[in-house]
Amino acid sequence: MSSKQFEVLAQETVYRGFFNLEQYTLKHTLFNGGWSQPLTRELFRRNNCVAVLLYDPDRDEVVMIEQFRMGAVLQPHRAWLLEIVAGAIEEGETAEQVAYREALEEAGCEIVELLEIMQFYTTPGGSSERITLFCGRVDSSEIGGVHGLDEEGEDIYVSAVKTEQVFQMLEAGQIESGIPIIAIQWLYIHRAKLRKQWLAEAG
Repeated sequence: MSSKQFEVLAQETVYRGFFNLEQYTLKHTLFNGGWSQPLTRELFRRNNCVAVLLYDPDRDEVVMIEQFRMGAVLQPHRAWLLEIVAGAIEEGETAEQVAYREALEEAGCEIVELLEIMQFYTTPGGSSERITLFCGRVDSSEIGGVHGLDEEGEDIYVSAVKTEQVFQMLEAGQIESGIPIIAIQWLYIHRAKLRKQWLAEAG
């Protein structure tokens, strides 16, 4: 197998707005040797982001949010998606700082303990977005209501849901956004160990 290389032949920003769109012409090495023909591809550019699965091990509840999502408008009756807290990393911020900030802004939650789960690309076929996924320990006893920043046009409904019900919602196809699906599947695998660890620390 040949070494993996690519060469950018041309690059330009073709759109600037809420997000940026760049167009690349490039070529890359092939697994069987040699180089590909020049390829023209668009890259959807946005800051890397953070997502946080807010979990209360004492009450065994997950904090879920619901909000309007532009990406779902082609299915109008599904334009409001069930998700977990998330936000973009701004210049000068760490992923951890974003997790604490977004939990307060979007859900009114104060994170007691933060655990990094994994990092991953959301749609690497055309987007630069890379997610750092956390699990944050919270007290969900008084969680609920509508949150979000008015200046960012956020209108976020927040609720605390029993973990078993969240699993059932996932199985029933009620959660259609990729990031919370990954987070909830992680919790399904690690829930017992996580509860034991966090409850022991608290005890």
